[in-house]
This record gives sequence, structure tokens and C-alpha cells, in this order.
Amino acid sequence: MSLAIRVMLVDDHELVRIGIRRLLSDVPGIEVVAEASTGEEAIELVSKFKPNVVLMDVNMPGMGGLEATKRLKRIAPDSKVLVVTVYGDEPYPSLVLQAGAVGYMTKGASVDEMVQAIRSVSYGKRYISPEVAQQLALKHLSDESASPLDDLSEREMQVMIMITSGQEVSDIAEQLCLSPKTVNSYRYRIFEKLNIHNDVELTHLAIKYNLVKMADL
Repeated sequence: MSLAIRVMLVDDHELVRIGIRRLLSDVPGIEVVAEASTGEEAIELVSKFKPNVVLMDVNMPGMGGLEATKRLKRIAPDSKVLVVTVYGDEPYPSLVLQAGAVGYMTKGASVDEMVQAIRSVSYGKRYISPEVAQQLALKHLSDESASPLDDLSEREMQVMIMITSGQEVSDIAEQLCLSPKTVNSYRYRIFEKLNIHNDVELTHLAIKYNLVKMADL
């Protein structure tokens, strides 16, 4: 008999974790072995529980899912990250896939799709939900989807996400292992590239290009 696929849930909403755990409890061959409410907690738990698949939310307090995905790829390469989020639009899919996630799906997916995705990534295959895959394909075929955010580096994008989610420079510096001065340098570089002058304008751009939703503010 084959071993069950070991899954860790990473989401800052307890009700979401409870719901997913209950749904997966009825699925043969899949076992939820750990839960985390932040990326930092996921990094602490991954070596202890050694999950095959990490179901990762994107927008969470602290370092968030993007940075957590990057670090998990480095410290636990055998644990495959499958992003499960409310954000189905660009730029999040491209960002987390570049960071090392091997799967991406939205929280509107069916249980059957989630099970299929978990099994696929555990076998080393990439899984991207059809609607997200279509967006990624269209992005590469059309210049109409280009945005000013495309000019930002990966680190600049990460700092932008954290600023627009309401985090202070000192907190961002601590979570990314940078100095506050370096974070501010990234911040002002972002302002220059986007031709804006303050965090309010930055937040408006983040909403416009789907980095944050009004409900998150």
C-alpha cells in the first residue's frame, strides 16, 4: 500500500484551514499533517513534519506567501508548494511560480480539482487551474496586459506588496532580513519607476493591478 501524501496547510484564516482539513479528511491517500497561520510558522514546521505538498495562501501577515515560497524551495526542496488563494489574476500567478511554486489554484475551485492538484504536484508535475493558465497564456501573447509593475524587480514587487498590505518599514526589514535603510531604498526606487510620490498612490496602483483587494485594506 502506498504512503499517503502529507499535506501542510498555510493560511491565516482558521476557518479556511478547518474547511480544507475536513474536506481532505475524506480523501483516501491524503493526510493533513500540519497547519500554519503565517509563512514564518510554515518555515519552522516544515522540517518537523516534512510535508510532500504545502497548500500556501499568498496574502498573509508577516513575510507572506511569496517570500515563504522562496524560502521553502531553498530549505525544503522536496516539499512542493501549491498556492491556493483568492487572487486569480496577474501578477500573483507569475510571481509565485517564479518564486518556486509548482501549482496555482483559486479558492473557488472544487474539491475534486484540489485533490487533482495535490496529487499532480506531489508526483512532481506542475498544476495550474485552467482559468489562471489561460491568463498566463494571454499575457505572453498580448501586449495589452502589460503594466507598469512589469518594470519592478522581484524584490521591489515583494516590498510593494508588503507596504500596500499595511506593514511598517521596520517590520518588512525584519521579515526580509534587510536593514530599514535598504527597505526605504527599495521603496523610493519603486516610487521612481512607477512615477508616484507616496504610499497612497502606491496602494491605488496595487488595487488597480490586482496586488491587493479593497476587502484586504
